[in-house]
This record gives sequence, structure tokens and C-alpha cells, in this order.
Amino acid sequence: MSTATEARAVRRTIISFASRLGWSGSVAFALLLVLVVAIAAPGVLAPGDPLGIAPADAFQAPSLAHPAGTDESGRDVLTRIVHGAARSAGIGLAATALGIGIGLVFGFAAGLGPAWLDAALGRVIEVLFALPTLVMALLFVAVLGAGTVPSILAIGLATAPGYARILRSRVRTVARSDYVAHARLEGTGRVRTFVRHIAPNTLWPLVATATLGVGQAIVWVSALSFLGLGTEPPSPEWGAMLNAGRVYISTGWWMTVFPGLAIVATATALTVLGRRMSGAGR
Repeated sequence: MSTATEARAVRRTIISFASRLGWSGSVAFALLLVLVVAIAAPGVLAPGDPLGIAPADAFQAPSLAHPAGTDESGRDVLTRIVHGAARSAGIGLAATALGIGIGLVFGFAAGLGPAWLDAALGRVIEVLFALPTLVMALLFVAVLGAGTVPSILAIGLATAPGYARILRSRVRTVARSDYVAHARLEGTGRVRTFVRHIAPNTLWPLVATATLGVGQAIVWVSALSFLGLGTEPPSPEWGAMLNAGRVYISTGWWMTVFPGLAIVATATALTVLGRRMSGAGR
């Protein structure tokens, strides 16, 4: 295959992928690509030191030299946002992974277990799901203490009931489907039926939901840090930057606005892609 033919094939693939995403999905995908670069190689986008202080440059408004301004210690806000992407997204991913892991255990146990176990776990899941996520997270933080690890545990435990509820409902639907019934009539064992039919048809909707959940987890973790219950300054984690900048909101608005925009943009991009994935899975 010639180079020109390969280039045309790649171009057609990109165009087809973009058409499936739509304009909003394409913008969201582009934002997430920037986020991935910020996580993997922050020095490419912002080569400065996110913790290096320069008191003489404190409280500088956005300019060509400092596009997002500087904070009370003279640190470049844009540099801190870029270098803080790994910590903020990493905490959100870890919390989501924990929530999904717990949700898998409870969801499959309730959906495939005996009636008494389903009834017991179903009531527990419904009660926990009825409580606002942030309220549950604050409760867990009050018990576990403040900090990055307690924040991950708190958000993970608080979001687990939602994942368990979705999975339980999906598992029960798939387990009662005709193709699962035919597999059992043909003598297929329970483990093989689970691996070949039940698991693949229940996990895809959870993947799409988890994409939405990562964005929500980033927002909730940032909220805990903003309240002083999560990662603490001078860490460039976005919520901690909001917490540090709120004191200067009237004189240094950029210290709060730009980290807030990073949180909103990331959560929005993940939400858009999650909804696209949910639509593609139907």
C-alpha cells in the first residue's frame, strides 16, 4: 500500500470517527487529548515549576508572560493547572475505580444471587443511593479524616451504590433473556454462560456510565479539597487551588476562575463522551 493510500485511509478513519462523535463529541475528544498530554507530559505544555515561588511576581493579572496570572507566591497559575491535571484526574479515576469495584461485587451478587440476598442487598443499595453523594462523602471524610487517600475512599464508597444499582438492574435483565435461557438449555455451565453472555452484555453500559462518573468524581474531589477536606495547598490539585484562591477572589479572581474552568471543561468533556458512548451502546 502506497503512502498516499495509507494517508487517505487514515483521513477517512478520522472523518468517520469525528462524524460518529458529532461536533460536540469531537470538541470533547480534543479537550481530553489535551488533558492526556497534560497528564503524561506536563512539561510540554508548561515547562515551569508548579511549586517554584517568586514573591516579586505575586498577584500578577493574566498577561502574555502569565496567561492565567500568578498566585500569592508568584507561581504561574497556568503551569500549576497543567501540572495538577495528573493529580486531579488521577484522584477522580482512582475514586471511580474503587466505586466500580465495589459496585461490581454488590451488583453481581444481587443480580445473580438467591432471592433473599437480592432483597437484602437491594434494600441496602436503595437506601444508600437515596443519599446525596457529596453528603455521603462528607460523612466518610468525617470518619476517615481529611487528605488525598481519605478523599478517594470517600468518593469511591459514596458512588458505589449508584454503580451497584445500575449493574443489578442490567444483570437481572440479561440473566432472564432468551439467549441466556437457550445457552442453559444447551447445557452450558454457569461460569461459561456468565463469561460469554452475562458479563459482556452488562459491563458495556457500566463503562459508559463510568466515563460520566470520572468527571463527576473530579468535581466531588475538588469540592472536598475546596472545603479543606481533601488535598491541601501548595499541591497544584485543582480543588486545592480553588481553596487557596478563594481568599483573594476580589483582588485575584484569576486564581479561582482558571482552575474552576479546568474542572468544568474536564467534567463537561467526559460527560459528553460518556453520553455518546451510552448512545452507541444502545
